[in-house]
Amino acid sequence: MEDWRAGGFGLYIHWPFCQSKCPYCDFNSHVAASIDQLRWRDAYRREIARTGAETQGRVLETVFFGGGTPSLMDPGIVADILDAVRATWPMVNDPEITLEANPGSVEAGRFRAFREAGVNRVSMGVQSLRDEDLRRLGRMHTVKEAKQAFDIARKEFDRVSFDLIYARQGQTVEDWRSELAEALTMSVDHLSMYQLTIEDGTVFAERFARGMLRGLPDEDVQADMYAATQEVCAKHGMPAYEISNHARPGAESRHNLIYWRMGDYIGIGPGAHGRLTLNGRRWATVAPRSPGAWLAALERGEAGEDQREEISSPDQAIEYLLMSMRLREGMDLARFEQLSGARLNAGKVQNLIELGLVRAEDGRLAATDDGRIVLNGILRELIA
Repeated sequence: MEDWRAGGFGLYIHWPFCQSKCPYCDFNSHVAASIDQLRWRDAYRREIARTGAETQGRVLETVFFGGGTPSLMDPGIVADILDAVRATWPMVNDPEITLEANPGSVEAGRFRAFREAGVNRVSMGVQSLRDEDLRRLGRMHTVKEAKQAFDIARKEFDRVSFDLIYARQGQTVEDWRSELAEALTMSVDHLSMYQLTIEDGTVFAERFARGMLRGLPDEDVQADMYAATQEVCAKHGMPAYEISNHARPGAESRHNLIYWRMGDYIGIGPGAHGRLTLNGRRWATVAPRSPGAWLAALERGEAGEDQREEISSPDQAIEYLLMSMRLREGMDLARFEQLSGARLNAGKVQNLIELGLVRAEDGRLAATDDGRIVLNGILRELIA
């Protein structure tokens, strides 16, 4: 069996446009005065046809519209793209089709049309349930609008997730506990929670360098916030299945699990990354970051990627280690050994077990609750 089948097969479609650029964001997102969505639809369909020809016979499990803000797309465009997807690959009986959305009134008003287009899961960028912090984060919605949009989404979709950012300016552990408890009263079945990080090239990075981002929690407080997240969510029946993601049993993001379990996924759109196994060789694919360059290449009849680099088996093993150890289920040791041609250092593994940072059972190695707090250190030790 080809190794990718242990992780599955998905499709990621990147919509690169937003209404405004958030000051903390380093994603490949852009603000444009006008967008010819029909041109973009045709480009996506061309790239779907090209990649579909390379992967004939595969069964597609998930589709994920990410961005950017794909909820700004016309629902008819989303429907046309999904029609092209269905005509290209056979799909599982219950494919997961996710669309990222901002909780503004414009996007919320389109939720029913997105459902009718074929979307069955929405991931909402709420980010905070405090209006002052939403303003600091550069978000264009209010808490009231976010809750209204969430309520609409719950009526239209069986599965709704939303994102929150913690370790914000002036935030205490008790502040975060209170906000998280409020989020968990909203009948949510999936939460993604990310610590605020200052990424190079962002507006926040410039402000931070000038001493203008005062009151950010220190590392000890950040660790306490992470521990509080695990405790509060577990009490509400939403344990972490991945470092930053919590879900009720059965509500995990199947698309993201393909990444973490190192399956194959096609990346379509400006800056999109992919992993593709062809004729026994695994490739990393990267599309041009510039929306204009990507669109122009497709309209010239060229491929929508500018890099395709083979990944060696040892590098695949390292990638599998890095990704799978983020999951509560951990890594399959036999799969790692098959990829790397060698076992993990038994002495190092035993030392980590004795420290209570990892557990080994049923042929798998996984981080413990204590270990996930220091996961980067565990990974460095295992890779070395």
